[in-house]
Amino acid sequence: MARRSRTYIWQFTIGLGFLSGLWTAIGIDPQDVILNLIGTTTGEIFPDPMLRQVFIILPVILLLISVWGAYKRGKTLGLASVLIAYAAGLSILVALWTSMLLLFAAIITGYLATGRRLL
Repeated sequence: MARRSRTYIWQFTIGLGFLSGLWTAIGIDPQDVILNLIGTTTGEIFPDPMLRQVFIILPVILLLISVWGAYKRGKTLGLASVLIAYAAGLSILVALWTSMLLLFAAIITGYLATGRRLL
């Protein structure tokens, strides 16, 4: 597998798509937990309401940057691979084999999104 394809699949298909779906299925969002902890800590040190608003809007900004990066590297097919991987992560607790099949489809789609061919 070429380096560009490997990087895209690990960063966006598995990282952004599958793991986000997995965390949603479990019911925990580690990004929110970490940002709330940092926001609370900095809010106690610097009690500025503007700083608290930055930590409220930061998850949305990070999500938009991640989606934009996935689109920039993989175009529409790349976003489709992220959405398929998200569905795979979301369904892993309900149907393991279906989830693995969806993840495999997402990896193949991510591979094709980087301009590669199967054969």
